[in-house]
Amino acid sequence: MTEGNDAVEAVEAAAEIAAEAANNWAKAGRHAGLAGAAIGVVAAGAAAGVAIERMTVGRGMRRRARLALDAAGPYGTLRGTPGAAVAEDGTELYYEVDEADAAEVNGPAAANGKGAKGARNGKQDRPARGKPARAAQEAHGSLRKRLTAALGRRGVAPTVVFSHGYCLSQDSWHFQRAALRGTVRTVHWDQRSHGRSSRGHSQIDGTETVTIDLLGRDLKAVLDAAVPEGPIVLVGHSMGGMTVMALADQFPEYVAERVVGVALIGTSAGRLSEVTYGLPSMGMKAFHRLAPAVLKALGWQHELVERGRQVTADLFAGLVKRYSFGTPEDVDPGIARFGERLIEGTPIDVVAEFFPAFAVHDKTEALVAYDAVPALVLAGENDLITPAEHSRTIAEVLPDAELVCVPGAGHLVMLERPELVNEHLVSLVERAGAAARNSRHARA
Repeated sequence: MTEGNDAVEAVEAAAEIAAEAANNWAKAGRHAGLAGAAIGVVAAGAAAGVAIERMTVGRGMRRRARLALDAAGPYGTLRGTPGAAVAEDGTELYYEVDEADAAEVNGPAAANGKGAKGARNGKQDRPARGKPARAAQEAHGSLRKRLTAALGRRGVAPTVVFSHGYCLSQDSWHFQRAALRGTVRTVHWDQRSHGRSSRGHSQIDGTETVTIDLLGRDLKAVLDAAVPEGPIVLVGHSMGGMTVMALADQFPEYVAERVVGVALIGTSAGRLSEVTYGLPSMGMKAFHRLAPAVLKALGWQHELVERGRQVTADLFAGLVKRYSFGTPEDVDPGIARFGERLIEGTPIDVVAEFFPAFAVHDKTEALVAYDAVPALVLAGENDLITPAEHSRTIAEVLPDAELVCVPGAGHLVMLERPELVNEHLVSLVERAGAAARNSRHARA
């Protein structure tokens, strides 16, 4: 009898969440007609999973848990020397530099997301403890030794430049930043309208829409400001990978002269309009047809939408887990909350501005610019946003690239499988360092 009652309660809870979500989001999108109603349908798709949590854990307790994770979680707290590049339309693009010869501010524990605040902001966190922490520290130390040996003290070491994805920020590279910190010079920047960068000026005044080509030119502005000389390794995730492709498309001579390595992680060279997002065929077609209008309508009413996000926080968290991680049940709650916090920090009008650019993105031909340098193409096998098949397509164009498809991992593979990503990234930097030395000797 108890099991039957539990089942009834679960169904009722699911219905409650679906109705609440549909009502809030449909209100925000009512001016988009059928598109507004579609938001409620998509949101309701995650309701059943959230209902189980709601049935067993009170809303107040879940809210307190989120606040506790925000207060205690060290993820995304690594900071470097700040700088700003100016895009062609005057938008300020924020970046930070971690110098190779700087003292290791946070210590090896930062590789496990512990002690990440460090001395740079005047605070010291408790050192990481336990077997997982010790294992992470040992792995971090091993990677540092490898890089130091490979790059050498007097060699021309490359600067590694990280470009983040849609609705994220430079902080999404937390684990990779920690792994390379103090060993190789790195640059982390926020795409326009994301993170600490300014809202896109040309989008505010309506003179230009967001395109992947525009983001490629933004990256060039950051490189000119932050890396005026020396070899470069480009690392891009999702939209950041597309940005790296757009750089090559528009500045092939620059890429040939300066870039000695490239990592394309969880990204695509095109045909994103065919991605199903895990939906059935009819749902996928409806999503691609209606999503731009829905997001545009929501962008017009961003204040209402942001309130809706707060009301449906549980559902939002469920959606983030489903589309960010391949095996969300195995992800540390602190990391899951970190991913959620990154995404919810992106205003809905920014989400709306960028979304149409992906449907027309096609940079397959531009990839050949990276055929002459060491390359890493990495994806999660369970990625619902940029499926692993898209990475396999990229690898076909770059036959000498190292292709890594991670079983069970999703779109935020660098957060879900940080040790594996770090290992392959260090290997790429090693190969790129060797390529830079060979190139210098050849020119000499």
